[in-house]
This record gives sequence, structure tokens and C-alpha cells, in this order.
Amino acid sequence: MTAIEQTEARPRGTRLPRRARRNQLLGAAQEVFVAQGYHAAAMDDIAERAGVSKPVLYQHFPGKLDLYLALLDQHCEALLHAVRTALASTSDNKLRVAATMDAYFAYVEDEGGAFRLVFESDLTNEPAVRERVDRVSLECAREISDVIAEDTGLSKDEAMLLAVGLGGVSQVVARYWLSSESSVPRDTAVQLLTSLAWRGIAGFPKNGPEAV
Repeated sequence: MTAIEQTEARPRGTRLPRRARRNQLLGAAQEVFVAQGYHAAAMDDIAERAGVSKPVLYQHFPGKLDLYLALLDQHCEALLHAVRTALASTSDNKLRVAATMDAYFAYVEDEGGAFRLVFESDLTNEPAVRERVDRVSLECAREISDVIAEDTGLSKDEAMLLAVGLGGVSQVVARYWLSSESSVPRDTAVQLLTSLAWRGIAGFPKNGPEAV
């Protein structure tokens, strides 16, 4: 059961273990922040959505920013894990590109809308938020660049430039695809983007014993 499902399933006043309560509060906060944005969201709204009193909410999170950052950490880690899993899923580089593209599409398509906290936050002027958003983008790019550098023999800096490009294209196109309510099915969209990216990255000679 997800944190959001727990929020909907638990009546007010139900006692929960601390970790379960924290997950419930995070689920409620995610719904409110995604729907209203950080600035318009109120701790009263989040407590009401979770079915708890404000003192209970403050026992877990001292303030609204603390709650937002906890959510951001959770969903930045989810994206990084998805990218790592995609890269490790195969040794075929074209399939790796497809899997990585699909990881971004799956991330933005998640019904909870968590990607909005990462890529469309209305709090990017807050240093702690900006640092987390920048860090997850760079960490995802580093994971991709390690594969590129290993397979092409490009320098770390050169591989990183390509990786930032691939990651940036993936998340921008995935967000456009979702927001435009495109008639293109997700699988087709991933295939199209994979073809575009692969035509570029495949132009770099493969390093190692299989190199031509």
C-alpha cells in the first residue's frame, strides 16, 4: 500500500507506528503540494488531508519546508534509482538508451505527480530545494556518463556533456508528452526518442575488444 493509499484508508485518530505515520503524512503532503504548489499549501490542509491534528504533523516535521524537503529527497532518490536500474538492466547499449528513456517517462507518468516537485517546483529560489534538484540531475547524468565513458573511451568531461544532454532531453520530452496529453502512446514516444538519441550516440566508436 502506498503512502497516498494509506492516507485514504486510515480514519482520523487511528494510531500508527512512527514510520507508517510519517509515510502517511508524506502521502498527504504530496497530494497537497502537487495540487496547490508550495506557497499556496498550508500545514492545516496537509493535516486535514492526513486526518491528523497539526500537533501530530509537527511532531514529525517541524515546518512546511522540512516536510517539502523530505518529500523532495524521497522522489529524487526514486528517480536516481530508476535510472540506475535502467542502465543495469542490459549490456546492449541501444536497449540501455531505451530503458533509460522509459525510466523518465514512467517517472513523470506516475499518478502521484511527484515529478512536479522535482522538475516544476515553485520553490526553486530556495537554496536547499535548488541544491537537491540540481544534484539529482547531475547524479543521473553521472550514472549515464560512466557507461558512455566506459564504452566509447571518451574523457569523463566529454562523456558528462553527452550524458547531461541525454538526461535533459529525456525529462523535457517526457514532461511535454504528459502535459500536452499527446495521442502518441508511451511506448511509441519512447521508441521515437530512443531512435533520435541512438542515431547520435551510436556515432561514437565503441571502445574495447569489439571496437572496429
